[in-house]
Amino acid sequence: MEEKSVNKSGFAVAALVLGIVGIVFSFIPIINNGAFVLGVLAAIFGIISLAKKASKGKAIAGLVLGILAIVITLVMQSAFSSALDDTSKKLDKATGNSTNEVLKKEVNVTLGTFEANKDEYGIVSTKLPVTVKNITDKKHSYSIHIEAVDANGKRIADDYVNVNDLGGNQSQDFKAFEAVEEEKVESLKKAQFKIIEASSY
Repeated sequence: MEEKSVNKSGFAVAALVLGIVGIVFSFIPIINNGAFVLGVLAAIFGIISLAKKASKGKAIAGLVLGILAIVITLVMQSAFSSALDDTSKKLDKATGNSTNEVLKKEVNVTLGTFEANKDEYGIVSTKLPVTVKNITDKKHSYSIHIEAVDANGKRIADDYVNVNDLGGNQSQDFKAFEAVEEEKVESLKKAQFKIIEASSY
């Protein structure tokens, strides 16, 4: 009888130990995959022990700890996954990999008409007016990559507009293509200008 009682209580002890270990590891990302399994085993052993009516206190404690280990693991993994997704999205925006989303949800960029003027000394000055508006409620910095292409789609030149700490719902005017090689000026007068990359950070 005593040996059978020990065997029955073994499930309760196993449930309690597995539940405790599962709880400890359930808070640690990646490792808590194992904690989930330990939690399941603790719950199973706890139920078996209760069914055999042995060491009821330990069995209930093991069962509760096992369930908690499972729940905590799922919650932690969800939070960890959400944090990774958020970091990934921010990285994509900062590196220009989410240009369409940035231009749709965060910033409006208006390209003006390219201008080339020659002064009395024969020096040509050029510019492409660019207006950048932050359409969010928070301060952001932007990097706008603009390309000039000819009628065949071939790149003539490109330039960047860098915007630092533009307040929410505020706009700022810039000039791009101010340092243009003289032999490209005439081509740029006929060029099509387009945004090829927009980064937000």
